[in-house]
Amino acid sequence: MSDIAKVNNSYDIDPHIWSTLKNSLYSGARDESILMVLDYCKAGNLDPLQKPVHIVPMSVKNAQTGKYEFKDTIMAGIGLYRIQAARSNQYAGVGEPEYGALITANLGGINFTYPEWCKVTVRKIVHGSIVEFSAKEYWIENYATSGRDSLAPNSMWRKRPYGQIAKCAEAQALRKAFPEIVSQQPTAEEMEGKSLNEFDSDLKNVTPKAQTLSAKLDELITEQSNNNNDDKLANIVQDNQPILDELLKLILTHNIPDDTITKWCNKAGVATINELDSSKIQSCVDHIYSNYVQEKTNELYKEL
Repeated sequence: MSDIAKVNNSYDIDPHIWSTLKNSLYSGARDESILMVLDYCKAGNLDPLQKPVHIVPMSVKNAQTGKYEFKDTIMAGIGLYRIQAARSNQYAGVGEPEYGALITANLGGINFTYPEWCKVTVRKIVHGSIVEFSAKEYWIENYATSGRDSLAPNSMWRKRPYGQIAKCAEAQALRKAFPEIVSQQPTAEEMEGKSLNEFDSDLKNVTPKAQTLSAKLDELITEQSNNNNDDKLANIVQDNQPILDELLKLILTHNIPDDTITKWCNKAGVATINELDSSKIQSCVDHIYSNYVQEKTNELYKEL
């Protein structure tokens, strides 16, 4: 029995679709990997012929042997992020990428010029208003090397230094704008040429708690920017303690990073900020004052 017949019997796949997947869209991939694509697409109600996901051979460290092995991994592409954002009926488009100054550096013996950073802004419709979510990604922190022991960019990042970093920035902006529907895992474009272990700690830290918290903060920021009314903060959270309001305002004012807030909540064993007890809220307030407010005050004094 042919491979197509075997697959068709167990998965009920049209032979022509299977042939297209195997010989065109995922040419050279193992049957087992293509079947993983079909499972992924079926679960997400996606058309596999649009290639919303990629089969990415990733270098993964074997915990038992300590050696690196290649393993086929199914990863969302930036196209899937766009599809998921569009399905929300809140997606209002994306702006043109903005780039930082050009930098020339010797990377692994190669003199290479690249943009310092790229910033992409995604627009989302929230309560009838368009809200912008921006992400700035630095090229040096994202590029893929040509080998584990090399600093030289791989062929893709050499050919498309602007396009590759723009995709990374757009993916991050989409994650910020749509944390409840867009995967928090890196896209295939972000992981191209990299080791899965480079992102292992980030993947372990992505939890439903963190996604819920991120969505909560986006809502808080949106309400404040649209209405410019501090009373809105009290209406969003259940507990209307003055100390909690102070914490939320400080978070909004000083753009406290999501990962910092997530660490506070995880350490206290709660899902959201408004579940913290008053002593822990006060500790967070003190932390912001000592690490953010005082720092900005010192900068102002230097300018005088």
